[in-house]
Amino acid sequence: MVSRPPTFCPDCGSRLESTVADDRERMRCPRCEAVVWHNPVPCAGVAVVDRDRPDPAVLCVERGIPPGVGEWTIPGGHIETGEEPPEAAARELAEETGVVVDPGDLEILAASAMPPRSGKHVVTVHYVADWADADGEPIAGSDATDARFWTPADFDASDETFRPVHYERFREAAALLD
Repeated sequence: MVSRPPTFCPDCGSRLESTVADDRERMRCPRCEAVVWHNPVPCAGVAVVDRDRPDPAVLCVERGIPPGVGEWTIPGGHIETGEEPPEAAARELAEETGVVVDPGDLEILAASAMPPRSGKHVVTVHYVADWADADGEPIAGSDATDARFWTPADFDASDETFRPVHYERFREAAALLD
C-alpha cells in the first residue's frame, strides 16, 4: 500500500502497469504480479469548543507548513502506526496548540475524505472536545504559525482563509454550542 500514486513496485522495483482488479483501475507489477494498492492516509483532528464565551468559539490553527500554508484548520494530522484515532487527535492538538485533552473526552464530530493533493488522499476522523476539559493555553506549535479561538462571525468578517473541509467542521463544531 502506498499513499501516492505508485510508479514502481515497492517489493522488486519494476515499473508498474495498469490493470483492472475489483472493477477498478489498479497498478500491478508485471514481474512479481503484486497489485500495489493506493489507499488513503488516515488522519485525526479535534475541534476544541469554548462554551463559556458569549459567542461560540472554536480553537483553530494557521498552517505553517505545506499543504495550505497560511490557511486555517482544525488541529490534526496523521495517525501513527499503532495509535488509536482519538489518541492521534489529542496528540496532534497538543503538538499544534499546546492544549492537552484526554482522548477519552473526545466525541466524534464527523469523518471526511479530503480532496487529493499531488495524488495523496486523506480520510480524517474529526472529534470535538469541550474547552472546560482541556489544559493549557493556545500557542502555535510544530506545524502552525498561529493558534487561537475563532467565532464564526469573527472568522467570516476577517480576510483569512480556511481549508474547505476544515471550514465545514469548524461550522459544525460551533453549531454544537448554540
